[in-house]
Amino acid sequence: MAGHFSEFGMLPELLKGVDEMGWGLATDIQAEAIPMILGGGDVLMAAETGSGKTGAFCLPVIQIVYENILANLSEQPGNQKTKTEVAKGKWEMSKLDRSSSFAISEDGLLCQSREHKEWQGSRSTLGVSKGSYYYEVKVTDEGLCRVGFSTENATLEVGCDSESFGFGGTGKKSTNKQFDTYGEPYGKNDIIGCFINLDNGTIKYSKNGKDLGHAFDIPKRLYGSSFFASVTLKNAELLFNFGDTPFQHATPHSTYLPLSKAKDATLSKKLSVSKKYTNKSSPAALIIEPSRELASQTHDQISLFKKYLPDPKIKNVLLVGGENSSEQIKALQSGVDIVTGTPGKLDDFISSGNLLLDQVRFLILDEADGLLNQNQGQLIEKLYNLCPKMSSDGKRLQVVLCSATLHNLEVKKLADKIMHFPTWIDLKGQDSVPDTVHHVVCNVDPKSDTSWHFLKHKIQTDGIHLKDDTHPTSKLPECLSEAVKVLKGEYVIKAISQLKMDQGIIFCRTKLDCDNLERYMKSKDVNEFSCVCLHSDRTPNERTKNLWSFKNKKVKFLICTDVAARGLDIKGVPFVINVTLPDEKANYVHRIGRVGRAERMGLALSLVSKYKEKVWYHKCDSRGANCNNTKLLKEGGCAIWYDEQNYLSEIEEHLGETISQISNDMVVPINEFDGKVVYGQKRQNKGSGFKYHLEELAPAVKDLAKLEKQVQLSYLQYQIDWRQTIS
Repeated sequence: MAGHFSEFGMLPELLKGVDEMGWGLATDIQAEAIPMILGGGDVLMAAETGSGKTGAFCLPVIQIVYENILANLSEQPGNQKTKTEVAKGKWEMSKLDRSSSFAISEDGLLCQSREHKEWQGSRSTLGVSKGSYYYEVKVTDEGLCRVGFSTENATLEVGCDSESFGFGGTGKKSTNKQFDTYGEPYGKNDIIGCFINLDNGTIKYSKNGKDLGHAFDIPKRLYGSSFFASVTLKNAELLFNFGDTPFQHATPHSTYLPLSKAKDATLSKKLSVSKKYTNKSSPAALIIEPSRELASQTHDQISLFKKYLPDPKIKNVLLVGGENSSEQIKALQSGVDIVTGTPGKLDDFISSGNLLLDQVRFLILDEADGLLNQNQGQLIEKLYNLCPKMSSDGKRLQVVLCSATLHNLEVKKLADKIMHFPTWIDLKGQDSVPDTVHHVVCNVDPKSDTSWHFLKHKIQTDGIHLKDDTHPTSKLPECLSEAVKVLKGEYVIKAISQLKMDQGIIFCRTKLDCDNLERYMKSKDVNEFSCVCLHSDRTPNERTKNLWSFKNKKVKFLICTDVAARGLDIKGVPFVINVTLPDEKANYVHRIGRVGRAERMGLALSLVSKYKEKVWYHKCDSRGANCNNTKLLKEGGCAIWYDEQNYLSEIEEHLGETISQISNDMVVPINEFDGKVVYGQKRQNKGSGFKYHLEELAPAVKDLAKLEKQVQLSYLQYQIDWRQTIS
């Protein structure tokens, strides 16, 4: 069971804010993620909306940002690490003297680069100028690598200048970009020994204990220079051993000593930390959200969490559309510590020079799958590239990535590019439907249900068939496609009435579909169908107002797209209607997960066409604005045939179950839900309710209490008898 927040070492003032919000015990995702983030690691987390994941990343980030503010205030100008302070430390790879995409573990020994195109390198914190020394590296992952020695003046690509000497996995030795065959190739799990004799000016290597012989003569012009252990990688990983732990292979200790035994180690001048600078318009933490609503939600939570932190106050700024730009710029210029925003708006402020990212230490991508679904992968990478990969005090950029699923291929690709040694926290596991969610399918078959032939008042469709023959007598597939669109509008109305839906979220495939359904429901002019719409074409003020109206039950239905609804924390919704199935399996689970929360029963109804439906799929520059190109995508147009039956099969295969079907009269069959619960209320049926569990267990608990009492009495009698015996 998750513990209390105080167990994570959080500041008392943060705990006070958490308590005031009514949070008791930490949720599972918080218990897993908070210690990891406080420990400085990159974290990948998967958990449902409403599981507390916002607190899981906001709380530790607020604490670390605040502690860094205090630390910066306590430092005197020009304060630096001295040679003595660093020289007393153990040998490790330098977190300062390294390439931007070169990752080093906390102990300074495990090194990794996931960069595929460019070499990334690093040098050790200490070097030697005389004597004979040895160190080992173990290749812990496939990739390209070179190891060896270099002076402080060499580049970080060992073996590519005149002051560095390397041995690569291809079996080539190199200096000054001259590559010659040497020894033999090496790869994953091989252990390479690196030898340097500064008394006679030679360097050699070994593989798995086998001496590969003389490799280099150090030029006399470099005699007296300090040499550092060096490495360069391309999508590879190595583990260093300088001698603090036993070597894997025996070394000629009479000649070569472990580097860790060097008595006169030289400190690299690059390890002196320059005076920290403060750029008021650059935050320490950047949180990127896929939607304005979710960004506002996260920003508001940060404000509540930090409420009781003493001076100096943390300044958090929200950058989304629809706000007063001059006020946002003013807030940035007055100083900012945490920025939360949407990708496009963040890019706007960066392009105008009002937001800088040169001091960002934390990058949080919330709902990463949602960000990528908006085709914003390139923009996310652009923002990441603008963040420094390490700070002036040698701390690496810390990345936290949240996603509905960690098994999304695009999310995995993004994580591989921008994260280092991430900890995976996957509390979802295999997608499944909770016991509190009843989900059913209603097939839409315009051949068997011909009511669309006679409708006088019907929903306005998306216009994709305006030039097609859609008369009921037509046998064209376009006719059935148009009929499906009309019937789905009717089925939504019928479902709301038949199932007496008092509140629900209605998912449509496109913004145009949302607008058309909202207009149709409002045309009924009865409170039974009161609704609002939520998507990116609505003004920010309208979106805020509509979301508030739905949350506060001023209207009954929220009509939205997947993107608009992602991440919104709306509790206790009893019904969901999928007007069209999503083409992503994970989005189906995400949608129906909107109901059945907090042990409340929920019903999710999906309207699934029996026939393929022609729909818009805009690839044009205008992204659909004033576009009437109804040709198929493969013909240069902006339309596709949408096969819901295929998507339904994929969803069922993904979930490992067959989804129950209901007829178009919208009557849900008698089952464990019907008649025993009211959707939106907690389940009370026998066998699953807490009350009934108590009744069933009561006799056993009573017997257990008797047994426990007998055991205690027997133990006490034993103690009395034993004491009498020894006395």
